[in-house]
Amino acid sequence: MIGLDTSHVPAFTRIFNDPNAKGDVAGIKVVVGYPGGTDYGPSRNRVERFTQGMRDAGVEIVATIPELLEKCDVVLLESVDGRIHLEEVIPVIKARKPVFIDKPLAASLVDAIVIMELAKKYDVPFFSSSSLRFGEEVQAALKSDELGEIVGAATWGPCDYQAGTPDLCFYGIHGVEALFTLMGPGCVTVSRTQTAQGDEVVGTWKGNRIGTFRGIRRGPSSFGAVAFGSKSIKPLQTSASYRGLCEQIGRFFRTGKPPIDPEVTIEIFAFMEAADESKRQGGKPVAIADVLEKARREAAAKLATIEAQ
Repeated sequence: MIGLDTSHVPAFTRIFNDPNAKGDVAGIKVVVGYPGGTDYGPSRNRVERFTQGMRDAGVEIVATIPELLEKCDVVLLESVDGRIHLEEVIPVIKARKPVFIDKPLAASLVDAIVIMELAKKYDVPFFSSSSLRFGEEVQAALKSDELGEIVGAATWGPCDYQAGTPDLCFYGIHGVEALFTLMGPGCVTVSRTQTAQGDEVVGTWKGNRIGTFRGIRRGPSSFGAVAFGSKSIKPLQTSASYRGLCEQIGRFFRTGKPPIDPEVTIEIFAFMEAADESKRQGGKPVAIADVLEKARREAAAKLATIEAQ
């Protein structure tokens, strides 16, 4: 486990290291951790405490990522600061270790594309996801005969910002991921309104479908969603499902098959980057294709520099 500075660290370790674990989480054990950490508040203020907790749980702590890679078969990259995910995952990919990268995948759309392309080059399976994707009600909505085809969705949740990443990237990504879980890929344009209270981000999807995310920065900020179906409209509880996510991770480690196409995660990042660009343009709709085209050019240059090192 790389990055011992998030509450996911003890939560995931309890699930995987449970001696009575069954199903997809059985037989997988967290055995070694690298603390990592950055000057970012949520990292700086928690890394020591969570690292000590891992020691107390019998997990070996090492000083470098190369040391960690010598002692494990697969990797959970958990660092709470997405700005260092690319740097931390490069040696993992080059060591050809399957890796789950906790949200956010990276600090930018460019870095996300670089990670995906590196993984392709070295033939390393990976995926990244918010735990909200695997919440019971959200997953049930995708198969609901009562709801029918999902023709639109609205999600909401807390949306604190982190400097150096897209505004929705740090915590808004949970609600955005829930939106994409319901709507699927195929977003065409994004527009955004920002006030001191929060953000309203509207995406138009292929087939004239509309999906919205409300990022809340003041007042009550629980997660929630509404799915608009061809047969009915259904409010949904959207809550973190660590067990659901860990079951997906366990299955992924065994099969090498990610539960989410990396291209979908790239589109989620393009949605968040397009939201920032719309804000810069006063709320005008921004085409996802244009954002992706620019980012792919920058990612190709960055990838070439990394490979030359």
